[in-house]
Amino acid sequence: MTWARATLHGQRVLPVLRLPSAKEATAAAAAMFAQGLRVVELTATTPDWALALRDARREAPEGALLGLGTVTNDTIARQAVQAGAQFLVSPWPAPDVRQVAQSSGLPFLEGAFTPGEVAAAAGRGAVKVFPAHVGGPAYLTSLLQLMPGADLVPTGGIALDAVPDWLRAGACAVGVGSDLLRPGAADRLAELLAAADDRKEEA
Repeated sequence: MTWARATLHGQRVLPVLRLPSAKEATAAAAAMFAQGLRVVELTATTPDWALALRDARREAPEGALLGLGTVTNDTIARQAVQAGAQFLVSPWPAPDVRQVAQSSGLPFLEGAFTPGEVAAAAGRGAVKVFPAHVGGPAYLTSLLQLMPGADLVPTGGIALDAVPDWLRAGACAVGVGSDLLRPGAADRLAELLAAADDRKEEA
């Protein structure tokens, strides 16, 4: 069982928080935890992201996991480890980031898009399929026909209302960004996941 299946499969949504300031990123992470989500991703594109990561870790509830995404090289990866990241995420294949994650004992969600990239990454663990909106849920279904049992986490350009479509396509979990920060998002997410469960039971 991959780390993603063990930690994300039950949550089914991975918040990907790309904010314009460290203060906003810390507040957004706190909001996700307050909604009951326990695995949250900040991103290295946020200014002063290391400060946001440290502050958010300090305020996170017990058992929560806070990671850093858009980790594109080993320098950022090492800085993320020092700042307290509990997992790392890359947007594309990143062997140097993978090496830092392995040496630090951290889970790594490696980015991939083409079938060859996804297959290579899936052989090592869970995969972030990015940018997922380019292929849509049908593309994910096609990938899983070639790689049954792979733990794929589609991310990039996915609206909250589209989450059930991706779950039905076989996603282990779905990366969602700014839609999760809109007013009423928590209730809407609960409705969507409940509806997805009902359809699964009917099937």
